[in-house]
Parts: sequence; C-alpha cells; structure tokens
Amino acid sequence: MKKMRSLIIPGVDKQLLVKDATKLMPDLSRRRFIASGASFGALTLLTGCNVSDSLSADNLLTHISKFNDMVQAKIFNPNVLAPTYSEKDVRRPFPFNGFYSEDEAPQIDGNDWKLEVSGLVDNTKSWTLAELHKLPEVSQITRHICVEGWSAIGSWQGTPLRDFLKLIGADTNAKWVYFRCAEDYSSSLDMPTALHAQTQMTFKFDNQILPQSLGFPMKIRVPTKLGFKNPKYVTSLEVTNDYKGGYWEDQGYNDFSGS
Repeated sequence: MKKMRSLIIPGVDKQLLVKDATKLMPDLSRRRFIASGASFGALTLLTGCNVSDSLSADNLLTHISKFNDMVQAKIFNPNVLAPTYSEKDVRRPFPFNGFYSEDEAPQIDGNDWKLEVSGLVDNTKSWTLAELHKLPEVSQITRHICVEGWSAIGSWQGTPLRDFLKLIGADTNAKWVYFRCAEDYSSSLDMPTALHAQTQMTFKFDNQILPQSLGFPMKIRVPTKLGFKNPKYVTSLEVTNDYKGGYWEDQGYNDFSGS
C-alpha cells in the first residue's frame, strides 16, 4: 500500500485550511470533497497527504492545485466548444490586461518579426508575419475570462493552431506546446488544448489587424482557458515533452486553468 506523504503545518487552523482548500478546487473535486464531509480527514484522503503539524500550508495548497490540474485535464473534452456570441456582444474597446501598464506594452515591427518554431516538429523554419497572414483564416466571437474576475467578449480572427501544428509536422503525441513572448512572458498549453478546434493563432481583432494592446503581431486565443493562458506578442513556439511552466504558472497558478 502506498504511504501518504506527510505535510506538517505549525499552528494551522484546520477549519480555515479546509475552507481555503475548498475554494481552490474545480467543481468536480469540490463536489467529491463536500460529499465526503468537507472535513480535515476528507482533505487528507482527497490529496493523498497526511497533514500533521510542521512545514507550511502552502505546500498542501500547492499539492491541491496540482491535483486540480489533474482532475481538469482528465475531464477536458476536446470536442466540446466554448460558447460563442454575436457581433452585438463584442466589447469595444476591448480591455487591456497584463502584468505591466498599457504604455509599457511591447512595440513590435511586423516587418522584422518572425515566429520561431522548434522542438518535436518536422519543419523548424521561421515564419514571417506575411506568410502567416496567408494561412486560411477563421473567425470566432468568444469570451475572455480573466483570473482577476472580469470578462469580455471579443471577435478574433486567425488560423487554428491545430492546422498550423499539422502544417509544420508537429508530433501531436507530445505533451506540450510552449510559447515565449516579447515581453518576457511565457506559457505552456497541454497538447489536447492546443489541438482544440477553437485554439487559435490570432492576427486580427474585430476584423482589423491586432492592435498593440491586444498582442500584435500574434496572440494565442484559447477560449477554453483563463486569460493568462492566452499569451500575447508571441515570438516562438516549441513542441515538447518537457513541462516548461510559464510566467504565472511558475508563481503557483494552476497550469490547466480551464474557464
């Protein structure tokens, strides 16, 4: 029988810990937790940890976060689409969001910019913006949901990421697609999400070239994920089996973060 790991917390208020843990759980694991009694003992069983009295509560909550990622990945259905909306629902102007102010957003010369491709792909050529603009274009009107609590509906045009991955001969059995961006940002997408029909290499907003504030020359639009999983100002794409984290993921945010 596998032995539980012990995470010891000095002077922890067990009721508050249970309350905080419940907030972090996705619906499926929250229902399971509540059904089992929403108790300290249930928390121990759910996470596979024996919480006694030393170390830090952060370790346990991190463990719960990773458990949540696993649950969300298991229940993710790549055939289910995020809701779509009409033109009248589009928010104009669309709100800026970032870990910096809008006037600090990268200013990129589209004539010099190239998308670098690497990793488990057949063709590692870099792509100019002009080349990418020639790819078949699709449009979606979907809701962007920010982890900070606000949301907005946008009209996005570009090419499905899965079509581009096929075009470059990506190994779609690999685990991750990792993106680096011009503003020292990065993020990882699990391959099932990267292959989702609505995950898009976005070049336009509202049928106009993507403005600087929204990630010119290219962002990755992922309507099945929270906003921080939608990287802007993308400069490179890598297909890999190695999990490389991301700007917010490395600071403790859930990796899966489904919306």
